[in-house]
Amino acid sequence: MATPREIRRRIRSVRNISQITRAMEMVAASKMRRAQQQVVATRPYAERLRAMIGDLAAVGVDEQSQFPLLVHRPVQRSLVILITADKGLAGSLNTNIIRKSLRFMSNERPEGVDNVDVLAVGRRGRDFFTRYGKRLTADFPQKGDQPSLESIRPMVQIAISEFINGNVDAVYVAYTKFINTLRQTPEIQQILPIQAPEGSGDITDYIFEPSPAAVLEALLPRFVEVQIYQALLEAIASEHSSRMVAMRNATDNARDLVRDLTLSYNRVRQAQITREVSEIAAGAAALS
Repeated sequence: MATPREIRRRIRSVRNISQITRAMEMVAASKMRRAQQQVVATRPYAERLRAMIGDLAAVGVDEQSQFPLLVHRPVQRSLVILITADKGLAGSLNTNIIRKSLRFMSNERPEGVDNVDVLAVGRRGRDFFTRYGKRLTADFPQKGDQPSLESIRPMVQIAISEFINGNVDAVYVAYTKFINTLRQTPEIQQILPIQAPEGSGDITDYIFEPSPAAVLEALLPRFVEVQIYQALLEAIASEHSSRMVAMRNATDNARDLVRDLTLSYNRVRQAQITREVSEIAAGAAALS
C-alpha cells in the first residue's frame, strides 16, 4: 500500500496536470471561436463560387474540352491532399482522418499497385505516412490559426500542375469538416477534375464579359484555391474544437482522480493514526 507521502506527491502531480489541461482548454476555446467565425464567413463565398462554376461549365462538352481543369479521363493515379494537425492532444481528430484516408486509398488501389500519392499538410499526417512507407509528393506544416490565400498557393500550384501534366488523373482533399463544437466529421472531396454541382445551369441572369469561356478560364484556378482554403479552415476549426473537448475531459478526469486519491489518503492516514494509538496504548499497558 502506498504511503501518505507518496499519495500526497501524486495528488500534487495530478493537480498540476489539471491546471495545465484547464489552461489548454481555455486557449483552444478562444482559438476555436475565431476559427469558427472564419469558417462561417467563407462558406457562402465558396458555395456561391461553386454554383457559378457549375453554370459556366454548362456551356457544352466541346467548349469544356479546352479547359485542362475540366477534362475527365480514366483514373489511373490519384493525389490526396491530406490536412491534419501539427500537434496532438486533440482526441481522435488526426486518427479519424488518417484512417478514412487509408480506407479511401485501399479502395482506389488495384491489387498490388500503389497508385495514390499524398500531399501532406500538417506534421501528424506527414509523420504517419513516412512511417507507413508512403512516398510524399510534398509536405507542408500547418499554416497557423489564420492562414491566408497566399500561404496555400504553393500546394495549389503543385496539385494543378500534377493534374495538368498528367501525373495524376484526379485530386482529392481529405480534411475534417467542422459541424459544431462536439461534432467534426472526416471528409474526402474531389477537387480535380472540377465537377459541376447538381442544379448547374439554373442561374441565367448573368452577363459575362468578355465571354463565358474567358471568365471560366480565369475562375477555375481560383475555384481550386478556394476549395483547398475552405478545407483548411474547416480542419483548423475542427482541431481547436476537438482539443478543447479533449482538454475539458482530461481536466474532469484529473479532478475525479484527485478526489479518489484524497479519499485514499484519508483512509491511509486514519489507519496510520489508529496503528500509532494502538502502539502507544500497548506500550503504556506493558509499563503498568
